[in-house]
Amino acid sequence: MHFMPAKVNVNMNEVPENHYVVIHPLQDVPEEKVDASKLEAMKMTRSVKLSLMALRGYLIVMILLVVYQVMALAGVFGRPSH
Repeated sequence: MHFMPAKVNVNMNEVPENHYVVIHPLQDVPEEKVDASKLEAMKMTRSVKLSLMALRGYLIVMILLVVYQVMALAGVFGRPSH
């Protein structure tokens, strides 16, 4: 396997068959970016929607548990009786 350093203007017809052209990203031609305003909403199946809702619920419950634990450690609920 052989690598050939190259500049931006490389004629791919001149590269031998068993060689690879390596171009550093800073020296490469900039690629066209995706225009997010032209994208449509993703179509999701019922199972995907249910899974995402379950994940959202799980994350909300975990955040509430962390808030409760922090408040309990801060003594908001009073001292525990032994």
